Amino acid sequence: MHSKNGIVEVLRIEYIRLKLISVSFKTTSSYLLFLLLITFGLAGCGSSATVSKTTLKIQDTPIVFDQERIELSRAYLRDRYGIVQNDATIRPQMVVVHWTAIDNFKESLEAFYPPKLPNSRPDISSAGSLNVSAHYLVDRDGTVHRLMPDTLMARHVIGLNHCAIGIENVGGTKDTPLTKAQFQANLALVKELSNKYSIKYLIGHYEYTLFEGHELWKELDAGYRTEKTDPGVDFMQDLRKELSDLELKGPPGQPITTAQ
Repeated sequence: MHSKNGIVEVLRIEYIRLKLISVSFKTTSSYLLFLLLITFGLAGCGSSATVSKTTLKIQDTPIVFDQERIELSRAYLRDRYGIVQNDATIRPQMVVVHWTAIDNFKESLEAFYPPKLPNSRPDISSAGSLNVSAHYLVDRDGTVHRLMPDTLMARHVIGLNHCAIGIENVGGTKDTPLTKAQFQANLALVKELSNKYSIKYLIGHYEYTLFEGHELWKELDAGYRTEKTDPGVDFMQDLRKELSDLELKGPPGQPITTAQ
């Protein structure tokens, strides 16, 4: 457990460091807000790099999560799910695995970075101006980047954002299939999240519509769906096989994969 004085000292040192270097984030204050959310989360749950017995290392690479994004997230929860609350927090019960379909980390990160959805996404703009995002972005070398706190809502999966942590993997195009390093990083990250939260479900993005009619499904618009294939059937089958000891559920109707 971190002491309050220790947390304050960490933030003070980080503030000085940011003053001495050029930071690519929107503002120093936005980044410090991210640090506060992450640090107090760690104070309650333990360091994410040491929870499990894996060698998982997480690098904080925050997207903009300012007041505008919070308000857009609250509006999304209200308009899409009928959930009215004073913040944009969620209670994680599910992990959803994705690929970005972008062949490099820089452009993948840029896609999630701003709070508002760009004009290039007319396919989903009718459902709100909140930009898409995910909690984690795994680079092709297996580096895990935390983009935002686990308990804030990210827009990454229709109908389930209120309860789902999203893991995006750079790549997924014909020329950039997901790598072995990414697979190992996903294994370690899902294990860690399962230890940290009451995670019951592990699904690929392509499986999300199978939750229609389930108690967790909250999308109010019966016509708002998008077709997905990420992160691939083989990737999810292998992931479930390696994580069978966790006995995580898949979509409704799919048997739980258990250790043999």
